[in-house]
Amino acid sequence: MVDRTAGHGEPGPDEEVVVARLRAAGCVFAEDEARLLLEAATGSDLAALVARRADGEPLEQVLGWAAFDGLRLVVEPGVFVPRRRTQLLVRLADAALAGAGPDDAVPVVVELCCGVGAVAAALLRRRRRLDVVAADLDPVAVRCARRNLGERATVVGGDLFAELPARLRGRVDVLVANAPYVPTAAIATMPPEARLHESVLALDGGADGLDLHRRIAAGATEWLSPTGTLLIETSERQAGATAALFAAVGLVTAVERADDLDATAVSATRLRPDLLVRRAEWSATVPGPGGKDDS
Repeated sequence: MVDRTAGHGEPGPDEEVVVARLRAAGCVFAEDEARLLLEAATGSDLAALVARRADGEPLEQVLGWAAFDGLRLVVEPGVFVPRRRTQLLVRLADAALAGAGPDDAVPVVVELCCGVGAVAAALLRRRRRLDVVAADLDPVAVRCARRNLGERATVVGGDLFAELPARLRGRVDVLVANAPYVPTAAIATMPPEARLHESVLALDGGADGLDLHRRIAAGATEWLSPTGTLLIETSERQAGATAALFAAVGLVTAVERADDLDATAVSATRLRPDLLVRRAEWSATVPGPGGKDDS
């Protein structure tokens, strides 16, 4: 996601040409995108960027960055572009961390299917003391996440829990995942920006979109601390089925919804239901500063 509201004033001659090219290519926010491209390059470099965008490549991949929760995150061609809706996971994780463990303990956060590390980066921006490990199977995403998280986190390349450090077993305070949840058959109906330019690893959730959710549910309890919380993005339509998967392994679940982000997630915890309700109520009062979705 890129903030397309940057730039002000009347367009100059160069901008008019770029706007016309983008508008002809079907870019809805042609004027705002043109200003961002003009800020990024000039001359032949600008022409190359405009051509890529006109050919349908996501603006974030063209620019090399995506805006997310007040940050500019490195995004390379072919990688999954962070969606605004995923900020719900940040809000929920931040609320969960507010009550995680003793005051002198460093909370442990794991982000599975981390992509470019968007959720981990946003949490590190909000909280100075975190022990963060992020994992993804896509090597391009891993490279981006390492650039975005730097020395404040460990980023591993691997399938879900496979490469997590053994020291984290039973110690994870917040396990967060934006795992693929688009049903395989629905990928063909996605916008070309996603369907043609993002890794299928970050989109394909299997026949019903829940394959990765099942696998995460199967392994989560081995890694969560006794009071740990798991947070996973899903769609409004799939939320009930996702929640049932985590309830089946003994976790207390709740469906979380943020209308301002058009976002849905499932929280699952070992905590008592009354504490879970209080945490959800508290998190709803926390404003965000300032998608893996199927659109």
